[in-house]
Amino acid sequence: MERIASFQVDHIKLKRGIYVSRVDEINGNYLTSFDIRMKLPNREPVINIAELHTMEHLGATFLRNHPVWKDKVVYFGPMGCRTGFYVILKGKLESREIVDLIKETYKFMSEFEGDIPGATAIECGNFLDQNLPMARYEARRYLEETLNNLKEENLKYPK
Repeated sequence: MERIASFQVDHIKLKRGIYVSRVDEINGNYLTSFDIRMKLPNREPVINIAELHTMEHLGATFLRNHPVWKDKVVYFGPMGCRTGFYVILKGKLESREIVDLIKETYKFMSEFEGDIPGATAIECGNFLDQNLPMARYEARRYLEETLNNLKEENLKYPK
């Protein structure tokens, strides 16, 4: 079998950032998958499950209600390695085009107070596994340390 594209990225060189993971064309329509890399792979602790789960609920809710982008949002969810999230948007897009959207998303998550959207037994398959304080911390850290200081090396996969 062929190695999939995401396994061909040099994770040793990969920095925190926003990367185009892939672009798919389906019947003339494009979908862009973005790698929202919050942690340095294999070099720092990953995000714990409870806060990752909370961030998934908050991020998906925010993006699917965004006044400009909501009709382009296909998916927001965690990476299995727990170093970040995938965002899939309609259109053939570049990382720079979604920087403000991702900043808004992480600002929302870092400041969120109240009941976590979708975190009830009726709405979620594991509703008790949530950690809002740590989700806010992780979102704030990524926003302040990475998103507010993006360079080209944080927007294009390493060669």
